[in-house]
Amino acid sequence: MELGVTKSMLAGGVLVLPVLAFITSFVFWPGALLKAYNWYWRRRLGLVVRYSHSGSYRFCYSSRGTPGGATPSMLLLHGFSATKDMWLPVVKHIPRNQHVVCVDMPGHEGTSRTCAEDYSIQGQVGRIHQFVQSIGLDKRPFHLVGTSMGGNVAGVYAACYPAHLSSVSLLCPAGLVYPTDSEFIIRLREMEKSQEEEEAIPLIPTTPQELENMLRLCCHTSLNLPRQVMRGLLDNRIPNNDFYREVFMEIVGEKSRHSLQENLPLITAPLQVIWGKEDQVLDVSGAAVLQAALPGCQVELLDNCGHSVALERPRKVANLIMDFLSAQEVTGEDAKKHS
Repeated sequence: MELGVTKSMLAGGVLVLPVLAFITSFVFWPGALLKAYNWYWRRRLGLVVRYSHSGSYRFCYSSRGTPGGATPSMLLLHGFSATKDMWLPVVKHIPRNQHVVCVDMPGHEGTSRTCAEDYSIQGQVGRIHQFVQSIGLDKRPFHLVGTSMGGNVAGVYAACYPAHLSSVSLLCPAGLVYPTDSEFIIRLREMEKSQEEEEAIPLIPTTPQELENMLRLCCHTSLNLPRQVMRGLLDNRIPNNDFYREVFMEIVGEKSRHSLQENLPLITAPLQVIWGKEDQVLDVSGAAVLQAALPGCQVELLDNCGHSVALERPRKVANLIMDFLSAQEVTGEDAKKHS
């Protein structure tokens, strides 16, 4: 009888301890719990975190599958102050046999943090090219995807290294001259006029309220995240805020602000543009700029969607990219038949 009770207590303890650990983590270390959740999600999706080097410089990336399949390999470049894990909702809807690579951009998460020179758009393009070479992605043409800052980098990369690419998808890319100012650009102009060095940058929150404002700026659909999740997000961001400010000043500086616009005439790879119609960070009028400069590009405008298209409409984005890849393969096959 006593043995049975003891076994029941032990069994109950085994079940209770993980629950207590989860609750304790959620209450006291929400940031660590969010990182653990991303680790779990990567495992479920079959993504493996790896490292590559170019000299002493280290790149951190996650990947799934192997190159050489029916469609080209896919490299995804995240936006400002995000990480490779921002692509998890999209990768969830990409076929398992598609080779995907998500890299931490220069200085972000697990990739080396060096100096301002690496954070300009041209500097980031150079580092991404080193990454491509370091993992052998340049052995055959690949598909490049970039969003926001990553879209600026992806577009300039396409202009600089056309032979390496089969096609490109730009999601709400930065780096253009937009016919209509967005809410964010209006605020940016006001900041420039005030010339106050410590002016709060809307994309670099330091308080829960500023984080809430940033999410409202980036997402058309309210996320309604629990308070502890918001705290975890903020806890993970705040230690990097000085770095984010350094990157931000580089990408909005004269050298980088219109990098994509300046390089549009050099882009020759088939181009897909995806943009949320309600984007308050980079106005959707940028899509018309791309279409005017590159009439052959395919433009997809998403209803009821803001700047964070990969977060708000991940299934739609994944399907659009895969359909575009398939269409390029058909076009390529037809071209071979008629040559």
